[in-house]
Amino acid sequence: MAVSLAGGVDPPALLMLLADGRVRSGAWLARELEANLGAIRQGIQRLRSLGIEVKAQARRGYCLPQPIELLDALLIRAALGRDLNPKLRNLEVLFEVDSTNTRLLEGAPPPAGEADVCMAELQHSGRGRHGRRWIAPFGGSIALSLAWSFRDAARANPALSLAVGVAICRALARVGARGISLKWPNDVWFSDRKVGGVLLELKTEVSGAAHVVIGVGLNVSLSAAARREIEETGVRAAAVADACTEAGSRNWMTGTLLDELLRMLDHFEREGFAPFRDAWTALDALRGRPARILAGDSVISGTARGVDADGALLLESEGRMQRFVSGEVSLALNLGDA
Repeated sequence: MAVSLAGGVDPPALLMLLADGRVRSGAWLARELEANLGAIRQGIQRLRSLGIEVKAQARRGYCLPQPIELLDALLIRAALGRDLNPKLRNLEVLFEVDSTNTRLLEGAPPPAGEADVCMAELQHSGRGRHGRRWIAPFGGSIALSLAWSFRDAARANPALSLAVGVAICRALARVGARGISLKWPNDVWFSDRKVGGVLLELKTEVSGAAHVVIGVGLNVSLSAAARREIEETGVRAAAVADACTEAGSRNWMTGTLLDELLRMLDHFEREGFAPFRDAWTALDALRGRPARILAGDSVISGTARGVDADGALLLESEGRMQRFVSGEVSLALNLGDA
């Protein structure tokens, strides 16, 4: 039985019955969920209120516009290397949440060398850098957060976001994506369009350790409507599917992403950014191109020259090299990518 305490149908249970994209009659759904037709109609309206499109066909029933692959913790864990499964202490897959980052940051940090992960089909308050709203199309995105404890808080430096970018690109290459690149400091690109991004948040502990939460948002596939919605915010959008010759499993992609993130964190904690710098340089979407950076109230234009050993952006401007540890950077001829 999938009836809530308020007498309505549990939205995740209803969604699971519709996930294959087939038309399901109200009577069939009611039998499966041991509910009445009124509860089914309320459940459909609840899904629609969450932004999930459910089509109604006269005298036939309900269906989604296309099949979706719902997140599944067992399938995600199956994509992890055997050596890494013990490092993933908790894997929480939610139907909806305000923010996966906030959920982990407000909780107790995991033990050193282990990770807690939270992901959700729907985020109501997902955000990117500087509090910007992060739009994650239902069924076509990955929104996850990973909590990690650094024994030495100094290791949790800004270059970590660049190493996370390298891990993301390695994971996407493993699932067949080609041409994925990185824009300093934390954007994932394809053909100069944004596929995803990284948000790092941390709390320092009295012991000198750091509780870091790494938020990753990726567009796996985008409908025309979802692409328009994102681009209305001023972001030129792309999806992992744009870089692949054939569609892949969202669960396998998520597990592969966690595999690469866990490997990266273990390496980064021991050796810092140095082992990742060459890989990041090879993925740098701005290197050698005209760029501008907004740093405080100043806008500096020049040519992007990669990053230094600490992950700071190097910009050659008016004959001299300038170094930036923070700021908003974009291609000089394109203001819609930040």
